[in-house]
Amino acid sequence: MLKAGFDIGGTKCAAVLGKCGPDGLIRVLGRRVFATADFPEPEACLGELCRSFRLLYADFGGGEPVDGIGISCGGPLDSRCGIIQSPPNLPGWDNVRAVEIVTRITGLAAKLENDANAGALAEWKFGAGRGTGNMVFLTFGTGLGAGIIANGQLLAGACGMGGECGHIRLAQEGPVGYGKRGSFEGFCSGGGIARLGKMRGEAALLSGRPFAWGRSPADLERVTARSLAEAADAGDPDARAIYEESGRRLGQGLAILIDILNPECIVIGSVFARSGHLLRPAMERVLESEALDVSRRVCRIVPAELGETIGDLACLAVC
Repeated sequence: MLKAGFDIGGTKCAAVLGKCGPDGLIRVLGRRVFATADFPEPEACLGELCRSFRLLYADFGGGEPVDGIGISCGGPLDSRCGIIQSPPNLPGWDNVRAVEIVTRITGLAAKLENDANAGALAEWKFGAGRGTGNMVFLTFGTGLGAGIIANGQLLAGACGMGGECGHIRLAQEGPVGYGKRGSFEGFCSGGGIARLGKMRGEAALLSGRPFAWGRSPADLERVTARSLAEAADAGDPDARAIYEESGRRLGQGLAILIDILNPECIVIGSVFARSGHLLRPAMERVLESEALDVSRRVCRIVPAELGETIGDLACLAVC
């Protein structure tokens, strides 16, 4: 059967139509994208996604039945009841009964899942985690989202909050992530690495010490994980030290996950997929000293495979 998916984001939304092949992999037949800001009211946005789905089906459906619609959206949300509960990147989306609305408009069954869990499903079914029964997926993007596959099932938890490891505190002091100073997300996210860069740059400015990736407070406001990676690759010692610190904290957080969950594979996206060479040496040193040896040896730590296609495949994987 055909699969449909809706990917709801703070910047853009996409409707996707796909089809599973006999090998279990899915092929995207078509997608339609629009700016979220063009439809700021939740019901209008969901209505536009449904309209986009109908247009995709008219172009690519060929009269085949559609299995249902998977919806991927940033949390918090109640996946069991299909309710989006005020995500910070979607102002005004307060207790939106997304599944009920989509089913009413399309007549198809729908399932809602947070974007990190949806990404875990996609990497497990179609990406770097294929063939595993126990896998952890870390987004390592703007924040640190996570999804856990345990014994062949997505771990949801008692209220759908299973896997929120970005909130773990790794140090009493450090950059703020997930509302907590020194958190896993604070050290291991694109936003966290940028904050580490600003902290180190501010200290350098106060001491009058030069550094390659900024010369003024205004420069520090423009620093990003990507610009720091470029400086590190060019040999800047301050930028390399920032990635080494993030790598150490990554190893610390992964050791906790390995000891508790005993996964076969940890798949890490975005910043790690681009800059793993800067993070991995320090990460592996910490893992060797912190993780249980028998568990560490059976766990592969690999970059995500799906890249820019993960949003499309994630909502299809929910379906």
